[in-house]
Amino acid sequence: MSAQNVPADGQEPVRVPAPGTLMVDTSRKNGVGEFRGVAGPYWALRPVCGGQEWEAKPEHVRLADPIERLRAQNARCNARSRGEVL
Repeated sequence: MSAQNVPADGQEPVRVPAPGTLMVDTSRKNGVGEFRGVAGPYWALRPVCGGQEWEAKPEHVRLADPIERLRAQNARCNARSRGEVL
């Protein structure tokens, strides 16, 4: 079973990604975050290297492409090697 956000204006439903999926928020300078869940009409994303979650409209969020995923994973590994708490 896959979850969906159903828009009120009759458009096609937006598929909700699995938690932990790396997403790009185009409304926040292409910020990459992990999908955490649905909060009303918004999607909750968390920065890859830790920090405060933010909410984004689903129409401003897309899947991270391979290079964006690699950069995010590399940034997480670098933060861990510096001893940062993630």
